[in-house]
Amino acid sequence: MRIPFNGVRGIALEVQTRDALVIGAALGALCALFGLLIALGGPLLAFGALFGAALGLYALTNLSFALYVTIAIIALLPFGTLPVRFALTPTFIDVALGAFLLVYLFEWMTRRREQFRFAPAQLLIALFIGWCLFSFVAGLGHALLTTNVLRKFVEMLLSMVTAIVIVDVARDKQRLARISAAMIVFGALQAAIGVLLYLLSDQTALTLLNALSRLGYPRGDVLRYIEDNPLLGERAIGTWIDPNAYGGFLLMFGIVALANALNKAPAIGGRGLAWLLFAPYPLAILLTQSRGAWLAFGAAIFFMALLRYRWLLVIGALSLALLLSAPFMERYVERLLDGLQGEDLATQMRLGEFKDSLRLIGRYPLLGVGFAGTPDRDIYLGVSSTYLKIGNATGIIGIALFSLILLETLRYGLVRRRQLRQMGLDALWLGFAAAVFGVAINGVVDHYYFNLEFHAVSIAFWLIVGLALAAARATRHHDSQTSTA
Repeated sequence: MRIPFNGVRGIALEVQTRDALVIGAALGALCALFGLLIALGGPLLAFGALFGAALGLYALTNLSFALYVTIAIIALLPFGTLPVRFALTPTFIDVALGAFLLVYLFEWMTRRREQFRFAPAQLLIALFIGWCLFSFVAGLGHALLTTNVLRKFVEMLLSMVTAIVIVDVARDKQRLARISAAMIVFGALQAAIGVLLYLLSDQTALTLLNALSRLGYPRGDVLRYIEDNPLLGERAIGTWIDPNAYGGFLLMFGIVALANALNKAPAIGGRGLAWLLFAPYPLAILLTQSRGAWLAFGAAIFFMALLRYRWLLVIGALSLALLLSAPFMERYVERLLDGLQGEDLATQMRLGEFKDSLRLIGRYPLLGVGFAGTPDRDIYLGVSSTYLKIGNATGIIGIALFSLILLETLRYGLVRRRQLRQMGLDALWLGFAAAVFGVAINGVVDHYYFNLEFHAVSIAFWLIVGLALAAARATRHHDSQTSTA
């Protein structure tokens, strides 16, 4: 049966009319929602929500963009949450990381991604994830599970999964360089924010920081001081709330920035821009008054100097001597010596936590006590050490697996130094590896790398572990191409 031309034209017109009505209704609903947001939260919130929705939709179509957004949020708004209230309000990191992992999964489902890139440390990370899950379930026998604890535990597991995924995502030098550039730029911006807030008057800094309360940040007197005493001096926090967590973050991204500045071919810009981007990192770390982060930063630089830049040993020693002899460093040096000698209050409290943690591990050596709570009233989970924190939750086996991950991550790259140099990847790998080494040192006296309350530090750490593995893994692809040439 033939449909008359006029009939076909009528059907097309009807379809166009229906589509126009649907589009018009959607636009009307969107405008109404936008107007409601302006009425309830103001224009800033409304335009922010609109911009965020646009970024989110684009992130669901572009894996690299989703990763860059995740890095930006880790650096700039690590504790930000959506400005709406649900039973469990998702954080910006949850949304961004979820989009990244979802797009990655879609690429496999649609066969846009093939031949998974494997490194031995990924197996250790998977075993560590499994052991954490086992300890978590075993610990529920003596502690009440809450939705908040469950949500934060899942966030921690997803952070570890990111280390496995990023090895497969960052397959070549170009992508590794772009990821490194994103980390350096957003980290430098956060370091500059920390320095600026430190230099501003307390009232101005409080006003700016309290403006973040709409995004889930705490409100009130959020500035931090040495031993919580304003008379002893302020500590830089940026938008990270906690100065020690802030220092731990700057340590990781700052070492990557230093490796980039030392590189003859920086990942972003020229040598001048690379040094300019690095400049705020050491100053911000110093202003955090985080002795662990500062010592670990120095240890990471020492690691880089031994492997490639021997002249850094001389320059570093002279710079450190000049810095420590400066008049404004007198109080800092005094605090550092007090900490090393265990004479100040903070160090004495930390040593007490270490003693209590070792007693907990002695009672529950294999599995630990899980993540929800402790079975005995005289022990607790809080301790200012990543290794002991892992031991409390997952026992000695957990500490062993975590330590093996660190060692294997470094070993995997060290045995490929020649190939890394040939491919021009040595500087990139060295930045990531030195950051891992710095965390290994800082983890002795800080717990933020394995803490349910500090998701941003955890994901930043596992991201760098994955990038160190990815840089070394890229040499295997180079070897296979060379052998078939």
